[in-house]
Amino acid sequence: MTERKDKILRGLMCDGEVSFAVADTTGLVNEAIRIHGLSALSAAALGRTLTAAAYLCSSLKEESGALSVSVKGDGVGGSIYVSGDKSLHMRGYIENPQAELAPNALGKLDVGGCVGKNGTLTVVRDDGQNVPFVGTTPLVSGEIGEDFAAYFAYSEQLPTALAVGVKIGTDGTCLGAGGVFLQPMPGASEESIRFVEENIAKFGAVSSILQEKTPEQLLSEYFGEVQFYTLFPEYKCNCSRNYIEGVLAALGEKELRDTIAEQGRIEVHCHYCNSDYTFTPQDVEEIVRRGRSK
Repeated sequence: MTERKDKILRGLMCDGEVSFAVADTTGLVNEAIRIHGLSALSAAALGRTLTAAAYLCSSLKEESGALSVSVKGDGVGGSIYVSGDKSLHMRGYIENPQAELAPNALGKLDVGGCVGKNGTLTVVRDDGQNVPFVGTTPLVSGEIGEDFAAYFAYSEQLPTALAVGVKIGTDGTCLGAGGVFLQPMPGASEESIRFVEENIAKFGAVSSILQEKTPEQLLSEYFGEVQFYTLFPEYKCNCSRNYIEGVLAALGEKELRDTIAEQGRIEVHCHYCNSDYTFTPQDVEEIVRRGRSK
């Protein structure tokens, strides 16, 4: 059996009056679990955020476009940070990767308790023009889906019906993750808006559906034959030793030498991929030398 690849299917339906996307992000979530050693609860909270952020990235216009999301609530999981770009290279982390809570009243993972209801969701989007758009909305429930729906309605003035979910197995791996996004276009008819409202209700268990069906099967079964194009998100951090060296060089010779004098070495940790980079006094002298020669 070939391993399923994460996908986002996008297109238009209702005679072009409704934009849709179906995302399977099971692989993204499993990679996040592997990198960060996530508990089931932390995986669900981070996974839902990764899914919504991947959808946002799939609408970036320019090749150099990039986007970051921060969810800052008062729950046991702490803040969540996700970044991505036009290529759908996604990465993220949650401050408390081992968050635990009893199941909620429905017997499901208490993502709302993990994130918290008091706080903000912020999206910083740069479409490649170096003029970032920043949108911040208060958290609605901490369940992520409702919070992003509020963000779309108030910050982007694009009412969007969405369902996102993450299903974690007893072995701690993700069995299914993804989402369905339905966005009436400006000027959409009442009939199209009603279509969106009625259909999104079918995806309360979207992660279980995606455990059993491919995005193509979901689309066909629930919406019939529609035209779509396919994008492929993946978990990929943009850090590297060379990249970190460039960041250090920008600090300047004095700052680098002062840090070495105090600490004996410079250590940099990347939260997104959980990688550590160590620079010795010799490494720092080489960075300084290269900086002088430019």
